[in-house]
Amino acid sequence: MTPYRIKVAETSSERAQIHALNYATFVEEIPQHSANTARSLVDRFDAENDYVIAVDSGGTVAGMLALRARRPFSLDEKLPALDDHLPPHRSACEVRLLSVRREFRHGRIFSELIEFAARRCIAAGHDLALISGTTRQLDLYRHLGFEPFGPLVGQPHASFQPMYLALESFLAHAGRSLGITDAAESRREGAASFLPGPVAPHPETRAAFVAPAVSHRRAEFVERVRRVRARLSALTGAADAALLVGTGTLANDVVACRLAALGGRGIVFANGEFGERLADHALRMGLKFDVHRREWGQPYRPREIEDAVRDARPAWIWAVHCETSTGVLNDLEPLKRVAAACGAVLCLDCISSIGSVPVDLRGVQLATCASGKALGAYAGLASVFVGAPTVRGRPSTLPRYLDLDYWLARDSVPFTHSSNLVAALDAALAQAAGSARMQRTARDARWLRQALRARGMRVVAPEASASPAVTTIALPAERLSLEIGEALEHHGYEISCRSAYLVERNWIQIALMGEYDCRALRELPEALAETCGGYTCARRARPSGEL
Repeated sequence: MTPYRIKVAETSSERAQIHALNYATFVEEIPQHSANTARSLVDRFDAENDYVIAVDSGGTVAGMLALRARRPFSLDEKLPALDDHLPPHRSACEVRLLSVRREFRHGRIFSELIEFAARRCIAAGHDLALISGTTRQLDLYRHLGFEPFGPLVGQPHASFQPMYLALESFLAHAGRSLGITDAAESRREGAASFLPGPVAPHPETRAAFVAPAVSHRRAEFVERVRRVRARLSALTGAADAALLVGTGTLANDVVACRLAALGGRGIVFANGEFGERLADHALRMGLKFDVHRREWGQPYRPREIEDAVRDARPAWIWAVHCETSTGVLNDLEPLKRVAAACGAVLCLDCISSIGSVPVDLRGVQLATCASGKALGAYAGLASVFVGAPTVRGRPSTLPRYLDLDYWLARDSVPFTHSSNLVAALDAALAQAAGSARMQRTARDARWLRQALRARGMRVVAPEASASPAVTTIALPAERLSLEIGEALEHHGYEISCRSAYLVERNWIQIALMGEYDCRALRELPEALAETCGGYTCARRARPSGEL
């Protein structure tokens, strides 16, 4: 693991270190500017620069470069009619002030700064980069694909060669060695991911996914599916688990079909978007049911559950364990208790809980989860857990894809499966099986919520019912969630802000479902506070403990 992280500068401390490194490089090492007693050199475009920096674990800026797309460039002043030297019909940005501390120059910081900057430029739609390359490093710049143009600029003792780099040349020369082979792909990478899906997989999960595909009819593939199902059952205490090709939505449709076959009137508990979606599944399937609603962000109350079930006398109960929209983790025990007392079939949406917290499905007849959430694999596989062996192979009028018995009777391989998705889930389950990952996520999530509250931010879920998988933050009306989310992306953090229910309520979310960068997480609360600007309240006590 590298001892530093590449990111966009955002704090006043990082800015001060940038000015000091700028001085050390372009005053003391390359005598381009005059000395001063402050030993700080503030670039004249400082307010307009995006600084890409390498920060070590102690917060020291080990390297930097500046990106700026606003004309006039510094080269406009050094070369009249600059555009006459450049390829036509291009979107250009200027790369300046590339500098790495001496003690870090033998590592990969230079390459990683360039890689991160390239991804940002491509994501912004630029296809031409301009530099004033020091004559000491012309061979290196040419290796990356830069082409010189025009005369040397600067002073005799500090001369620079104007150069440009076209996107296609960069991809051909250096993109593969830096891990960038496609412009569209580069737009999707580079940021520290805190999304609730797609999640960042563990390296072993990623390696399993890219292994050569095999036929779903081969015996070894069927055996791998059996192993995955056994791991899912062992993780939850369920009697069995069907492995379906699809998402959590499909799994919940399968449960709705099963409830339709069961008959009787049921009750759906809803305290967020995904509880409401369960009601929609039931409505679309023509089920008879009541909905017991709770305010979004509030957990189910045991007494309310008891009263609702006593009044409704339901044949079945359907609820969400981790309400992804709010970050509330509902308590399963009251639901299990009342279901057992009245003989109701208990069904649960555990899509964002299995893999993030211990889940005991004993006493639960049907439950759902998906591969691309807290299990940490790729989206595309869904599971329906059953609490007891079911009757197999019964004739059915259901569509085959929605018939749980059809899947179970054929070992979950009745149709074409992706061996890559199954292999990735198998590898992810090996990581999720132990308690260490869940304990780390719970600790980090507690720290995150405390850090957010210390900066005056409102976490939607009450602390006693907060899920470690996802933290939902309510923004004030003057700070739009989409704008805040996009601004954080600009600074190298990818959070959830685009779902319709988030936009409607002006909420954002930070999820710890997949693999996440702990250094980025440590910096994220401050980055969010600074991005929100006036939203930051007077600082209260800092969160205790180290992340």
